[in-house]
Amino acid sequence: MQFDFSGQAFLIMLGIFALRVCDMTLDTIRVLFVVRGRKKLAWMLGFMQSLIFVIAISTVLSNLKNPLSVIGYAAGFATGNVVGMFIEERLAIGHIHLTIVSPSRGAAVAEILRKNGYAVTEVSGRGMTGTVTLLHVDVVRRKVDEVETLILEADREAFVTAEDVRPIRRGFWRA
Repeated sequence: MQFDFSGQAFLIMLGIFALRVCDMTLDTIRVLFVVRGRKKLAWMLGFMQSLIFVIAISTVLSNLKNPLSVIGYAAGFATGNVVGMFIEERLAIGHIHLTIVSPSRGAAVAEILRKNGYAVTEVSGRGMTGTVTLLHVDVVRRKVDEVETLILEADREAFVTAEDVRPIRRGFWRA
């Protein structure tokens, strides 16, 4: 078997790479929309992703004498994952639940957050070294950095965790 390293082989590799980047970017974003319950967007992205995938894989299979096709396919797959994550991060769609643990300044953190329009639930608790205040705040993802800045202004020692949430019904959501 002889391998093809012609100019045309490199163009085919670049085409496959571009198709896979698009395919995997759409796949990464689609999965995140599925998790967030966005059915219509997930369907549209899945449809487009499937079309692109069929074209990419059929191009690879019809160019098996060209090892560059397989390299383009694999590199496009890996790159598309990262590009998809980057785009999804920039879109910042969805909500985040922040849990703030403050050993001494919980009331001050709650006050500054409320002054800036965020709903805060306060809970007293006991930590390793004594009493703490647990604060629960749900925010849109675009506002997480702003909220983190406010928290750190009030309490540099606060411990903050975040998790994705999907609002079901009612409550206060600052858009």
